[in-house]
Amino acid sequence: MTGEVGPDRRGPSRAERGAARSAADASRALSGVLVVAKPAGPTSHDVVALVRRLSGARRVGHGGTLDPFASGVLPVFIGSATRMAEYHLHDSKAYRAVARFGATSTTDDLEGELTPTGAYPPSREDVEAALGAFVGRIVQRPPAYSAVKVSGRRAYELARRGERPELRDREVEIHEIRIADWDATSPDAPCATLEVQCSAGTYVRALARDLGDRLGCGAYLAALTRTASGPFRLEDAVDLDVVRALLADGAIDRRLLPPDAGLDAYPRVTPQPADLEAILRGQVVRLPGDVTAGPGGIVRVVEAGRGVVAMARVVDGRLHPDKVLVGITD
Repeated sequence: MTGEVGPDRRGPSRAERGAARSAADASRALSGVLVVAKPAGPTSHDVVALVRRLSGARRVGHGGTLDPFASGVLPVFIGSATRMAEYHLHDSKAYRAVARFGATSTTDDLEGELTPTGAYPPSREDVEAALGAFVGRIVQRPPAYSAVKVSGRRAYELARRGERPELRDREVEIHEIRIADWDATSPDAPCATLEVQCSAGTYVRALARDLGDRLGCGAYLAALTRTASGPFRLEDAVDLDVVRALLADGAIDRRLLPPDAGLDAYPRVTPQPADLEAILRGQVVRLPGDVTAGPGGIVRVVEAGRGVVAMARVVDGRLHPDKVLVGITD
């Protein structure tokens, strides 16, 4: 024998095992809404994967896909907050979009194959006059390169194979659209920076395309920033580099909003302790007091000192548990 010390096969010490359990428990307890300022480049899924990997949380999702070239507000739901994401599905959106005129795109944005139209370029006054037709309830045809399903397949999958997916028109609402800036540096391809407030489900790419069609010169989306998603604003969002640093330091909870952040449209209800326990067991209880329910008849069930523990539906003066959050922490 040489007297050399071989590998330690005893495994981690009790202290090490305890530290590992504490870290795992912390990741499982992580819950809330993280408003990320997504840069251009990564996909929305990339951001979710980063948060999941560095936080250790198993349940992570986002509230509304942004195309890779787009930047801006991306709400990320962690832990029990993922169960609240569905209540944000109909949140309105706000965008800063750059429409470039004088060409069309196979994808309706700068990532597609561009074809100059050769048409006379519009003036700022021309574009301003055309915008009025896009305010209010309008009908859009989704872009060929979109995630809309056609016969069980994504439209972009069919388009990449050279097929032309038959996409149904959809009705959306444009609350406001205006020109924030006009750039005629390239006379044959002027750009309009548009401020858009719209309903969920609006394709801003299609908006740029249709605006170009209306003007007879063609147009495509050259840049896009989501400035708001429902109650979440870009000025309150966290840069991705900061998110990465906070996750690495285990300090992301400093920037987490409560799981029910942005759901002020749903009133809070605080039942008596016995009724609260019944709700958490999935039982129906009487509605405490005179409460006007929110959209869909939903209210937030609150426990004093703990925050929202469930979402419930009001039916004939009774609370029917819709989602129970307690115990779902990862």
